[in-house]
Amino acid sequence: MKASRRLFCASAAMILLGAASVMTYSQLAYAQGQSRKRVIPVKAQKFSFVPNRIEAKVGETIVLAFTALDFTHGFNLPDFNLRMDLVPGKVINVELKPDKPGTYEFLCDNFCGDGHEGMSGKLVVIA
Repeated sequence: MKASRRLFCASAAMILLGAASVMTYSQLAYAQGQSRKRVIPVKAQKFSFVPNRIEAKVGETIVLAFTALDFTHGFNLPDFNLRMDLVPGKVINVELKPDKPGTYEFLCDNFCGDGHEGMSGKLVVIA
């Protein structure tokens, strides 16, 4: 009886160890997939985006993590057909994956006072 109990316990331990290995592998694969998205924090405030120049590679998935500091600003990237309101107190994530090289202008499209027309930046996509 003791031998069959030991065999059962050893078999159960092997099954659990195998299941744990599979879970760890799939968690690692998921984490690696998530790490392929580069997060770029961007501050929006009267009358600027910081940084106002963002570089990305063709095919790279980036997440622009916007924080508005003083006002509900707008983010408009016309060449990518992207537009968001940037509300103070919230982090607004904008994910994109550029598919061609070039320099693309983004701007604030919510009037925020004198100097608003200069609130813009560039997304530079390199091959």
